Amino acid sequence: MRSALSFLTAVGGARTPTPGALAWFGPVGAAMGLLLGGVWWGAGRLWPAAVAAAVVVAADLAATGLLHLDGLVDAADGLLPHLDRDRRLTVMQQPDAGAFGVGVAGGVLLLRWAALASVRPAPLLLAALWCLSRAAMAATAAVVPYARADGGLATAFGAGGARLPHARRGALARLVATVAAAAGLAALWRVPAGPVAVAVSAGAFAAVVALARRRLGGFTGDILGAAGMVAESAGLLVAAARW
Repeated sequence: MRSALSFLTAVGGARTPTPGALAWFGPVGAAMGLLLGGVWWGAGRLWPAAVAAAVVVAADLAATGLLHLDGLVDAADGLLPHLDRDRRLTVMQQPDAGAFGVGVAGGVLLLRWAALASVRPAPLLLAALWCLSRAAMAATAAVVPYARADGGLATAFGAGGARLPHARRGALARLVATVAAAAGLAALWRVPAGPVAVAVSAGAFAAVVALARRRLGGFTGDILGAAGMVAESAGLLVAAARW
């Protein structure tokens, strides 16, 4: 649990990630969502909806240490331009941000803020979406091949498709159970908006991973962060629709 906290949040101290941490990704994500939901509720009591939404976006960035936002920027710079595979991986390792990364990051943050500003504070919704995105990260690390031959941070989780078949089946079973639990949490918030938001969020995550699989041959840590942010944002947009 502490390893998962350390990897997914700015708390927990510096710890080496371990394969056992993957099972805790979903619960840690749910706890993060509930915490952010509490911030959302409290900020809504003090400020107008637009300001409260901005506070939640900022709190999420602070809680993750901007790790997932950095992944989104790097993934956009690597996946979206017309480049060959090796060049894509090289671009994603560079510390600077290109036009694709800046544009996608700005757009995603704007959409998250607008969606949050359009919905009444809902801790259960955030718990469901954040739980799903982290559980999907864990399943991806256990099932999808790792794209870099020279290793990387995500290889500490036993990534790269080298896990035993029963371990991969276990990861998928946990993901299915987490999706069901997330849909249940979201249903407690609102039906049908909550469960539909969870389903769209899962589809958005899968779409990012599928694009990475096609263009890189697998995933990287940046892909996990990008897919998580895209998934959460897609779920928020669905939740903010006029149901």
